[in-house]
Amino acid sequence: MKVVFFGKLREQVGTSVIDVIETPENIEGLLKVLKSKGDNWRQAFDDNDVLIAVNQTLCDSSQMLSFNDEVAFFPPVTGG
Repeated sequence: MKVVFFGKLREQVGTSVIDVIETPENIEGLLKVLKSKGDNWRQAFDDNDVLIAVNQTLCDSSQMLSFNDEVAFFPPVTGG
């Protein structure tokens, strides 16, 4: 599974993309895996304003996952 990070999250975790070998059941499980990678990862995802997309469709943490999914995490965007 490909996991990508944008904006502030990319800076906090220090990378723009990682591959996750074992596929968690859902986004909630993936977040647990990511938070276990260290303090900077936990801080990045403790922010409830993080937006999530699976295969370029916005979703919430209950979204089920498959091995070939692409999961994207990004901070909220503002218009102007």
